[in-house]
Amino acid sequence: MTQTSLPRSPDLAVVARGLVKTFGGARAVDGIDLDIRRGEVFGVLGPNGAGKTTTLRMLATLLPIDGGRAEVFGVDVATRGHEVRQLVGVTGQYASVDENLTGRENLWLFGRLQGLSSRRARTTAAELLESFGLHEAADRRIATFSGGMRRRLDLAASLITRPPLIFLDEPTTGLDPRTRGQMWDTIRTLVADGATVLLTTQYLDEADQLADRIAVIDRGRTVAEGTPDELKSSVGTSTLQLRLADRERTAEAAEVVRRLLGEEPARTPEAGGLHVSLTDADRAGDVLIALREARLSVASVSVAKPTLDEVFLALTGHGTSDSSPGTDSHLAQEAS
Repeated sequence: MTQTSLPRSPDLAVVARGLVKTFGGARAVDGIDLDIRRGEVFGVLGPNGAGKTTTLRMLATLLPIDGGRAEVFGVDVATRGHEVRQLVGVTGQYASVDENLTGRENLWLFGRLQGLSSRRARTTAAELLESFGLHEAADRRIATFSGGMRRRLDLAASLITRPPLIFLDEPTTGLDPRTRGQMWDTIRTLVADGATVLLTTQYLDEADQLADRIAVIDRGRTVAEGTPDELKSSVGTSTLQLRLADRERTAEAAEVVRRLLGEEPARTPEAGGLHVSLTDADRAGDVLIALREARLSVASVSVAKPTLDEVFLALTGHGTSDSSPGTDSHLAQEAS
């Protein structure tokens, strides 16, 4: 493994340079750099298969690093994995609890596995069940829990030793809006209590709501990084969203916009739709006039401030619901 020099700063919880992971010759992670500050929520945003989970699992020592280097609180991930594991808690996309045990028994077992005495494991389990609103269901078998309850219990299990760094791998996947909101509140509480959080997500609203800074990754590479506001500003001060009456003429409309503004507009997942980034909102009128002169009828139109959805579409040419081939999909095959 190539030894890469890393910056030294007491303010950084995670530093990574040139991270690489390959599966069967395909690069799931292709040279990713990260600087995660203590006490922040750092979001890694990307579609399924972009390399988010693979990156997280390397940092958590769950997968070996094939190239590059990473440190957690100054501890080298590749050579001092045992120490790193004492510093992190990991919650995956799917609850890792035992369905045949109760919530209390699961947390007690996790505590014992992490070296707590039986008494301390019992006390910690009770405290976490109370904190996560699961005390009334503490003695029910996990098989009777809802998806949201399982996810909260899984997060509680990762916090038994109160790690300073928490890895959350798409923690709200499959949850209803109300339960997602509860998880968001829990994450905010963890940060308020001093934790640092690395959050992977494909949900743009989740990254916007929770993350102090965001790395946008696609096909194993970082394509942009910054605060949500910085990323939105990078695609213009406003976005013109329009849909053509004749969807077959979308490419023709895109060419009209390109000639007028000098940039190719992004196609929306909806047929006939275009997203046009504007440095000046007044230019929306110029675009509509040009389309009318080209005899291209517009069915609907709106001008709004950019969202992370527009940012991702402008940066990658596709939405976060689209899978990136040849990346994290190899992880499941490799692990099986």
